[in-house]
Amino acid sequence: MADNYVRFWGVRGSYPTPFSTHLRYGGNTTCLEIRAGNHLAIIDGGSGIIPLGDLLMRQQDITEFLLLFTHYHWDHISGMPFFVPAFVPRFSIRITGPGNSPEEVKHILGQQMKAPYFPVETETWLANVQYMDTRIDCLEHGPIKLQRFVVHHPGTTYGYRITVNDKHVVFVPDQELLFIDQPINQRLVDAELGADEKRLLEQMKEEEKWSLLKPMMDAHALIHDAQYTPEDYASKRGWGHSCYVDTVNCAIDAGARSLYLFHHDPSYPDHKLDTLHRHAREIISARGADVACHLAEEGLIIDFDTL
Repeated sequence: MADNYVRFWGVRGSYPTPFSTHLRYGGNTTCLEIRAGNHLAIIDGGSGIIPLGDLLMRQQDITEFLLLFTHYHWDHISGMPFFVPAFVPRFSIRITGPGNSPEEVKHILGQQMKAPYFPVETETWLANVQYMDTRIDCLEHGPIKLQRFVVHHPGTTYGYRITVNDKHVVFVPDQELLFIDQPINQRLVDAELGADEKRLLEQMKEEEKWSLLKPMMDAHALIHDAQYTPEDYASKRGWGHSCYVDTVNCAIDAGARSLYLFHHDPSYPDHKLDTLHRHAREIISARGADVACHLAEEGLIIDFDTL
């Protein structure tokens, strides 16, 4: 196993899919492990954090780690009631995510573990849990550096730019890349709109595009929401997720060296994801780009040292 890596523990969006048709890429929801030697950071606590917690229980080298959240939709926190290290005194866990204060983060995470939703509350956690200052945008844990940025998804949601040994992995599990395009395009077809107004609207679209791309620029690996096909996205605009075609074009425009399509729709079986993946590669080839395109899958490792 590599010393410095990112590993996928959950790659599905919305809800877990323990179906025979979904086993190759995995059915757990979002969880990402970042390792640099014995330094560990975890992003999101979807159902994928449960097997990660079981792994941590079987080792002795790591007892302190960071746990960061992109946001608190259920598919990103549903594994927390079953994350065993939180109940074990030998672990120290520093937690942060969107919120106005550490107390707010604590309150949000605790709600799903209160009656009538769950019989065991966070007050029973025996680990040394510390809720960090929510105003800090840049975090360091040993060689791991994490810089957060706001993305387009309902509620306050973060992406993270992760740096280890000057290699950059950008993680954006939930984002609607064309969030602003639909209202602007609807306005542009107004027959009464003047030429100056149209130029201003087109300029707004272009500025928004490059604002979204800025934190992803020149990533060695970009992990990004690619939940929908074009057909599904047409009926789900505004839901906060991207069409994979837009994600591929985003990776090319940002100059990413590799792309990992992420947050797979729970209704898409493995064979449909294969078809999506083939088309994504065709788009890259048609644009003459040099981006290695992958589908995120449980257990897959991105080695920082070979990026």
